[in-house]
Amino acid sequence: MIFPPECKVVGHAFGKPVGDKVYFISEYLVRRVRDGFELLRVTPDPDATGMMRNILHEEVLATTEETVMYSERVNQHNRAGMVRRALSTGKRCTIFGGMDEHMNFVLDPDLSLFETVHVYDIRPPRANLSVTIESLEEEGLLGELNCVFDHHVRDISGIDADVFPCRAGGFEKTLDMDPMEGGERMAGCLTGRQLYQECYGNNFTQIEICPLASVSQEPFIARCCRKERSGVGIYNGYFGAVVHWGASPKTILDAVYEMITLWRQKQ
Repeated sequence: MIFPPECKVVGHAFGKPVGDKVYFISEYLVRRVRDGFELLRVTPDPDATGMMRNILHEEVLATTEETVMYSERVNQHNRAGMVRRALSTGKRCTIFGGMDEHMNFVLDPDLSLFETVHVYDIRPPRANLSVTIESLEEEGLLGELNCVFDHHVRDISGIDADVFPCRAGGFEKTLDMDPMEGGERMAGCLTGRQLYQECYGNNFTQIEICPLASVSQEPFIARCCRKERSGVGIYNGYFGAVVHWGASPKTILDAVYEMITLWRQKQ
């Protein structure tokens, strides 16, 4: 796959106002031809001076039959999203126009070249971690990491339990609002278990729902209500990051960047 990390090395050859010259930092050209577009790799003269330079070498990387201009403007910082869109076109080369009129392309798209980060969360209520990462990815704030996110979101409403953690999830009987009688099957985590034991004793059966307890792949990011678990490290034998239940988008963003940086240093 060829996918330039920055659009500044991609030129637009829609005409020749100064002859057969290209901008001095150009590495690729999207060239308009009679039947559409083609993609070229170019080598500007490194010994020349000035902004526009003669081309020492050019190579057609994708012909018009292999190239398509994507029909919509895209956020070019959402790199994984662009690869997914390129795969959907069925062409070797997809040209993308950005919101700011810049252009970039994906040649021979391949998502397997992106790092997979596993996201562990639960719902209801809102799977805050998972939803926030999807939003950060769409906005392009995670694009430069060259990662894709595999979301493992457990729906706890299908658990056969007598009591759930809190009313916020829409459950009928919850630990935060109802007195316990003993003998309940409780869907909960370490915090729920401690609360039940402190208030009612040990006559209950726990069904574990903490996202961190579900971690089975690395690298990962998971949500947990225990502040002392927050950070980057080894959990259940797997490397990843843990953020608190109500972590802000900035906290989640920082956690992903820190975790990926340390993960790649380990490899």
